Amino acid sequence: MGRLFWKFFIFFWLAQVTSVIGVGGAMWLRSPGMERFRAPQSSAVAAAASTLRYGGPEALRWLLREQSREPAPSVFAVDENNRDILGRPVSETMLVQANQIRGSQDNFGSAEKVAAADGHTYLLFAQPPSYPRLDGRMEPPPHDRGMLPPVMPLLAGGVVSLFFAALLAWYFSKPIRTLRAAFAAVSNGLLDVRLAPVMGSRRDELSDLGRDFDSMVQRLQQLMDGQRRVLHDVSHELRSPLARLQAAIGLARQQPERIEDSMMRIEREAVRMDTLVSELLTLSRLEAGMMGKLNEQVDLNELVSDVAEDARFEAAASGCRVEIEALSRAIVRGNAELLHRAVENVVRNAVKHSPSGGLVAIKMQKNHNQTICITVSDQGGGVPEADSYAIFEPFFRSAQTKASDGHGLGLAIAQRVIIAHQGEIYARNHPGGGLCITINLPVGLAA
Repeated sequence: MGRLFWKFFIFFWLAQVTSVIGVGGAMWLRSPGMERFRAPQSSAVAAAASTLRYGGPEALRWLLREQSREPAPSVFAVDENNRDILGRPVSETMLVQANQIRGSQDNFGSAEKVAAADGHTYLLFAQPPSYPRLDGRMEPPPHDRGMLPPVMPLLAGGVVSLFFAALLAWYFSKPIRTLRAAFAAVSNGLLDVRLAPVMGSRRDELSDLGRDFDSMVQRLQQLMDGQRRVLHDVSHELRSPLARLQAAIGLARQQPERIEDSMMRIEREAVRMDTLVSELLTLSRLEAGMMGKLNEQVDLNELVSDVAEDARFEAAASGCRVEIEALSRAIVRGNAELLHRAVENVVRNAVKHSPSGGLVAIKMQKNHNQTICITVSDQGGGVPEADSYAIFEPFFRSAQTKASDGHGLGLAIAQRVIIAHQGEIYARNHPGGGLCITINLPVGLAA
């Protein structure tokens, strides 16, 4: 058992034992001996009073003699001359107490006066069996017996509280020990550990903590798998241009007369590698949250128009057209450079996959939920429905994508930029053919 178990155990056990002792002691202190005899005293006096009223003094004498042989409160019947009907000694203290009880509000019938048929009025009152009895036995009054506290109830309460304190401490400390073991496993690289099956049907903060732990480990596993995949893809992407560089260098050495062609090939591959490294650095900064300030006022009309104008030069080479439908006013808050790159990546991707004579349509509109929607559609072959989400993953290439169509980082960068601006981006195939990518950005995004 760990330290937390013992802390829980000792704390709850002491709390329960203190409660048991406090409640038991209070009940004991508030239950003096005379109060515990209140019910039998009242019954005895009521029986004696009825006997005296309807049977007379002789019947009462017989009843009191019979009662004296039982371990019950003794009832005294005292006339006007303070003489007991059985001739028992009656002290002044007993008479004073009887009159006080009779005059009190909580008498409950334990002292009363009854007029008998012989012309005498008797004061009937009861005392516990601690006073002189006819059989000669003497017993101490209950409040003089030196009563001990209720040891057995306190001991039983302590044992029960000990059991439940141990159970409660185990209930709280077990999931924490499990969580500690899970953290140790994760620190050793075992990311497949999960706590939800171990927690079972618990529905409390500790089970919520276990589910949060599972979410964290799952996310870490995804990030590490993504990191391994990215490293694999980067090595693959770099291997091809490096191989072409080595081939161009070898060709330049073997055929000096073709040195110019080799230099052009080397330069092209160097630019390709530089572009790849630049995109990788951008993607890495975006995933690490290093995006700078997002509080600039950005005019999306101007930004998209500039992107469309640049895309027209690239589209002219492939014989396709770029058209834009802008808004009168489209102001958002964010990072103008990052938004420009995101929209440019989407538009260039559409131009790249548009056939000769095709159209790349850029449309802007404002939605009712205070977002600005930018749709970029082309007339290419589109993507399989299963790949509509995967195209935003780094280095992903659809089966319909040519091997020379870039590194597969443009849409991944665009997605991370849009998400950083609290927007959304998704792709769907156009019913008439081609791919349509939609970007939604909130208006007036706070800094």
